Amino acid sequence: MSGIAGIVRFDGAPVERELIEKMTAAMAYRGPDGVNHFVRGSIALGHCMLRTTPHSLHENQPLSSDDEAVTLVMDGRVDNWEDLRREVVMRGARLRGKSDAELVLRAYEIWGADCLGRIDGDFALAIWDERRREIFCARDRIGVKPFHYHWDGKTLVFASDLHAILALPWVPRTPNEGMLAEVMADEWYTRDETLWLGVMRLTAAHCMSVGGSAPLPRQYWAPDPWATLPCSSDDDYFAYYRDLLTESVRRRSRSHRELACEVSGGLDSSALFCLADSLERQGRLLAPGLEGYTVDFSDDAAANELSYARAAGAHVGRTIHEVSPTFHDIDWFAERAAAFLDMPGAPNGVALMGLHEHSASRGARVVLSGAGGDHFLSGSRVYYAEELAQHNWRKLNSCLRADVKASGFFQAVWLLFRYGLAPLLPPAAKNALRALVSQGGAGSRSSKYWLSSSMTVKLDERRSRLSMRRFPDLRFRSQQYLLEALYYPPDDWGRVQSERLDASFGVETRVPFYDHRFVQFAVSTPERLRLRGHRDKFIHVEALRTVLPPVICERVTKADFSNLFRMLFAPRQKALVKILSTRADWIEPRRIAELFESYVDNPRNGPENWILWGILCADLVMPRSR
Repeated sequence: MSGIAGIVRFDGAPVERELIEKMTAAMAYRGPDGVNHFVRGSIALGHCMLRTTPHSLHENQPLSSDDEAVTLVMDGRVDNWEDLRREVVMRGARLRGKSDAELVLRAYEIWGADCLGRIDGDFALAIWDERRREIFCARDRIGVKPFHYHWDGKTLVFASDLHAILALPWVPRTPNEGMLAEVMADEWYTRDETLWLGVMRLTAAHCMSVGGSAPLPRQYWAPDPWATLPCSSDDDYFAYYRDLLTESVRRRSRSHRELACEVSGGLDSSALFCLADSLERQGRLLAPGLEGYTVDFSDDAAANELSYARAAGAHVGRTIHEVSPTFHDIDWFAERAAAFLDMPGAPNGVALMGLHEHSASRGARVVLSGAGGDHFLSGSRVYYAEELAQHNWRKLNSCLRADVKASGFFQAVWLLFRYGLAPLLPPAAKNALRALVSQGGAGSRSSKYWLSSSMTVKLDERRSRLSMRRFPDLRFRSQQYLLEALYYPPDDWGRVQSERLDASFGVETRVPFYDHRFVQFAVSTPERLRLRGHRDKFIHVEALRTVLPPVICERVTKADFSNLFRMLFAPRQKALVKILSTRADWIEPRRIAELFESYVDNPRNGPENWILWGILCADLVMPRSR
C-alpha cells in the first residue's frame, strides 16, 4: 500500500536505479510512510508505502523470500488474513512477521499462480521469480487497485499510475484514438486499454506471467452462474445476506486508526455505517473507533440527503460530521489531467474530496464506502421470465400481486406480458413487436453525430470487434445485467480515478459491496428478491430492517448530482464550444454547439453531460499539435 512500480529487462541489460526512482518519484504522493526500491541487475522494483492496518506497521516492501529467490511488491491487503495465515502455516511456512505482504509471498511460494484463489481483498501485485526468470502480476477480482503496464518486446514496465510509465524515455506518448472515440461517444467496449497506445491496464480478475515473451493476461476468477445458495425461502436469503454483508464490513474495518464511514443517507452507505456501529458495540470492529461523515448538499435540493444522514446517525446515537461538497473549476481538472496524463475524475466523484480530506485530517486512514450497491442490488422485472421458466407459479403470483398493489391491475398485466410472456414468443413475433415499439423513436444508438468521420470509423470498428460481451451459459436472465454491470468499462476507469484521489489524501477507500463473495451471492440470487413492486433493493431492505432507521428503509428517492456538471459548464459554455470546436480531427465543429444546446435543454436527465465531460477530458489530457 499504496503504489507499486517495476522495470524488468529480459535482454539482460541492467536497470539503472535512477529509472525506478524516477517512477516512484512520479508517485511520491502514494508513499507518505516511505518509498523503497529493489534493484538487482535487470530487475528493479519500487514501492510507495501507506500503512492502513495494524499488520502493516512493521511491513517493508519490496519483500524478498529468505533465499531471495522471490521478491514481491503489492499495493493492497488480504481481507481473509486469518484464514490464509492458518493455511500457509499448516503447509510449513515460517512467518517472519504479521504483514499481509508476507502472507501473499508465502502463498505464492506454496501454490504459485494458484495462490490467487486463496487470497481475498483488494490488490495489485507483482512477484519476481528468480528461479523461473519471470514476473507474475495480478489484479484483484473487482479492480479496486490499479495496474498499468507497457511491453516493448524486451522490457516490461508496470506501475499503479500510468504517468509513471510515460515518464520513462523509451515509452512513446502516442494517443490511442480508438479509446478516445469510445470516451467521446460515451460508448464503451474496452477494459484493457488506456488513452495512450501501448500503455495497457491489467483487467480486473486477471493475472499474467511474463518471462521474455509478450504478456498474455488470463482471467483467474468469474462469478459462477450455476452456483447455488443454501437458501430455500426468502427468509433464508435475508439471513444469508445479512451475515455476508456484516462479515464483509468486519473484514474491511481493519485499521490501526479510527474508521471513517461515508453516510450519504442512502440505503447502501447507511447500512454499512449501522452495521459497523453494531460490530463496534459487540467488540468485533477491527478498528479503535468509528466516525460517520456526510456531504452537506443543502444548497442543492436534488442532491440534498442531509436529513437521511442525520437520521442514520440518530438511529445509532452518533453525530455525523457534515462536510461541504468540494467544487473545482475546469482549470483544476486541467491541472490533474496534465499531471497524471489520464482522465481527471468527474464532478460528482470530486465532490466527496472534502469528506475524505476531513476524515484524513482527523487521523483516519480507511474510509468505508457504499459504492457498488446499485450494481448488484437494483432489480428489474425480468423476474417474470425467470419464474415462468422455472414454473414457479407461487412466486410468479407473489410478484404479480406486488405489482398490482404498486401499479394497478392493467399495468401489472402489461409488465407480465412484456417481461414474462414476450420473451417466449417466436423470433418473428419478437421482431415485429420491436419494430412496432421503435416507430417514431430516436435514431439508432450508432448515430454519434458530433464525432468526426475518422472517429466514427474508429468507433464502428470497435463496435464490430468488441461488441458488448454476451454470457450464453446463464441460469437466470437477470445474470446478463449483473455481469454487464460487473464488467462495465467506465466503472473501472472511475475506480482508478477515485483510488488516485484517495491516495493523495493518504486514505484507502474500502467497499464491502465489492467483496467477490457478495458478487457471487448477487449472481446466485433470484431477481424477484431485488425488486418487489416499487421497492428496489428489496432484499437489502428486508434483511436489514432491524438495523436501519425506518425513514431510510422506506426511502424510494435517489439524489441527483447533475447540477455539479451544470455549475462547471454554464459559466464557460461559449468558451468551451470555441475551444472544443478546434478539435476538428475528433469533433464536427458545428455539432459541438448542438450538443451543448441539447444539454441545456435537458441538464438533469439526458446523457449529454457525460458525453460533454468525456470530450472535455479527452481535450484536457491530449496535447494540442503546434
